[in-house]
Amino acid sequence: MSAWWIGPSAGAEAMALVVFAIGNPSRGDDALGPRLMAELESWNLPDVRLVSDFQLQIEHALDLDDRDLALFIDAGTGTPAPYSFREIHPAPDRSISSHALSPEAVLHVYEEIRRPPPPAFVLCVRGEDFQLGAELSGIAAAHLTAARNHLLDCLATIDVAYWRQRTGLVQVSGKQG
Repeated sequence: MSAWWIGPSAGAEAMALVVFAIGNPSRGDDALGPRLMAELESWNLPDVRLVSDFQLQIEHALDLDDRDLALFIDAGTGTPAPYSFREIHPAPDRSISSHALSPEAVLHVYEEIRRPPPPAFVLCVRGEDFQLGAELSGIAAAHLTAARNHLLDCLATIDVAYWRQRTGLVQVSGKQG
């Protein structure tokens, strides 16, 4: 990471980013989010707030304060392989609990208690095996590599318009499409 620069392009203003990584490292491929977060923590990114937890809770809405952009990283079973990257918007959660919220619900809580949230995106990496005590599966490790490359691309240009252009693009067999 030493020769690789992360930040705004020339003349652009730096954006304050918050990254949420959700997942349980003890549940096989659910460790995808925490594994990417461990890498992010080692990069010492300027003006990036990193938040890692097993699940999103109502209190995570406060982590959006003073941020211009939000990214949620998680693993999913129904996710197209190797990952999906999409913009999300505030939406109420239909659960009766204030625990295990969706990213959209966290944005909704923030909107209810503060103001409209910053633009937000989800990077969801395809997982296959979420059993308690399982190791990261080989296929999930390959998906992690593809997702990491996408994340690096996004972090190289922390800009809402650029990220919007990157939504819906999925890496297949080493090609963007």
